Amino acid sequence: MATQYDLIITNGVVVSDTEVQEWDIAVKDEKIAKVVRRGGLKDAKAGKTIDAEGGYVMPGGVDAHVHLQEPPLFGKGSTADNYETGSRSAVCGGTTTMVTFAPQKKTEDTLLDTLAATHERAEDNCYIDYSFHIIVGNPSEKALSEFKTLREEGISSLKIYMTYAALQLHDGQILDILFEARKQGITTMIHAENGQVIDWMTAQLEKQKLFAPKYHASSHPPMAETEATYRAISLSEFMDTPILIVHVSTPAAAAHIKAAQDRGLPIYAETCPQYLFLTKQDLDQPGFAGSKCVCSPPPRESAADCDAIWDGLANGTFTILSSDHCPFRYDDAALGKKSSVSAEYPLGRFKYIPNGCPGIETRLALTLSANRLPLPKFVQVTSANPAKLYGLYPRKGALVEGVSDADINIWYPEGKMVEFELRNEMLHHDVDYSPFEGRKLKQWPRYTVLRGKLVWDRENGGLLGEKGYGRFVKRGSSSLAKPSKEGEWVLPL
Repeated sequence: MATQYDLIITNGVVVSDTEVQEWDIAVKDEKIAKVVRRGGLKDAKAGKTIDAEGGYVMPGGVDAHVHLQEPPLFGKGSTADNYETGSRSAVCGGTTTMVTFAPQKKTEDTLLDTLAATHERAEDNCYIDYSFHIIVGNPSEKALSEFKTLREEGISSLKIYMTYAALQLHDGQILDILFEARKQGITTMIHAENGQVIDWMTAQLEKQKLFAPKYHASSHPPMAETEATYRAISLSEFMDTPILIVHVSTPAAAAHIKAAQDRGLPIYAETCPQYLFLTKQDLDQPGFAGSKCVCSPPPRESAADCDAIWDGLANGTFTILSSDHCPFRYDDAALGKKSSVSAEYPLGRFKYIPNGCPGIETRLALTLSANRLPLPKFVQVTSANPAKLYGLYPRKGALVEGVSDADINIWYPEGKMVEFELRNEMLHHDVDYSPFEGRKLKQWPRYTVLRGKLVWDRENGGLLGEKGYGRFVKRGSSSLAKPSKEGEWVLPL
C-alpha cells in the first residue's frame, strides 16, 4: 500500500546550497519525508499535490536581521511593523523563519527580562517561525552572567553597537562580551561604525545648516565604517572569537573582511538589498522624500559600490544576505520619518530621522530577479547560511529527508511570470512606502509552504497562513562560527 503523504511537489527544479536537481518532494508531519528523482513519487498518495511546472523549488527564506516593535535609537518614533504585520509581510515574500531583536537598554541590568518581554510581544502573533538575537546595551556583571542561561533558553547570538549613544559600547566592554560569548558558544554580531566620527561629522554639517536627508550619507562617511570594521576584526582576533559584521555597505570594509577570512580568522559578514540596489543619490530626492532611504550605514556613492557588494556575495566575503527590515512610516509626523520635520526645519533634520527601511517582503524577489548570483549561492546567502550561522541548520535552510522542516518556496517557471513593476500596495507590511518601488521584478514566490502547510498561493488567495501558526525555535550553537583554536582563551603574557 502506498504511503500517504500530506503534500507532494512534482516537476520541480530543486535548488539547495550545493546543487540543482530535478527532484520531487514529499512532506509528512511537518517534515521533508522524501526527496527523489523526478517521477519517483508517481504512485504515492497525498492530501495535496503541487505541480511546480519546472519552477525552482528552494528552502524557505531565513531572514536573520529584522527589527519589529522596537523604539528608534534616537529621536521620536516607533517601528511601524509589529510581530503580526512584519511576519505577515515576510511570509508573503517567501521568508519562513526570521530572527528579530530583543533590545536591552543601557539603563537595564538584565538580559532575561528583555528576552521575556520580547517573547510576550511575539507569542501567538507570528505567521512564520522565529527566534531572537539579544542586543546588549549594558554588559554589566549580571548581564554577562546570564549568557549561559540564554543558551539554555535557545538563544545563541547577540548584537552590539560601536555607534549610537543609546547603545554604543567602548572597546573594553566589547572585549568583556567577546570573552563571555566565546565561553558560551555565542555568535556576536557587530554594527561597525565609528560613532565619534559620525557625531563629529554631524556637528560640522549642522554648523553649516545642512539638515536635509541627503546629508545623512555625508554624516556616515565610508571611513567610519571601514575603521570600525578593522577594529572589530582586531578585537575578534585578539579574543579568538567568531563575529559577524552586519549590514556591510562599503567595498573598503569588505576588503578588510576578505583579508581576515583569507588569514583563517572566524570573521563573517552580512549585507542587505539596500547596498545592492540603492545609492547615495536615492537620498537626494525632492523635498523630504529622500528620508525614505535613510538607513545606517547609508547607501553608498555609486553603482560601482553596489557592484563591489554583489561581488562580495558571489565570492563568499558575505556569508548572508538579510533585509535589515527596520520600518518607519514616511507620512507619519508623530512616529515616522516626518517626526523630524518642524516649522523651523521644514525639510527635517537628518540627525533625527528614524533610521531604517522596510524590506522583509522584497528581499528574495529583488535578489533572484536581478539574476546576478548562481542559484546555489542564492540559497546559501538567503537561507542555508543564516540557518547554519545561527544554529538553525538543518532544521531550517535545507530540504533534508526526515530532518528539515518542510519550509519550501516554489518559484515561477521560466516565462510563466510577466515582468512587473513593484508598487507598495502589492506588499503586506504596515508601511506606506518601499524604497524599492518602481523596480522591475521577474520573480515572486508562487507558493510558500511552512512546516508542510501551504501559507501563500499567489494566484489563488494570496496569503493563506494564519497569525499564531509561527513558533519560537530554540537554536543551538552555530555550525559555521567557531573559534580558530579549541580550549579556553589564555591571557597573553
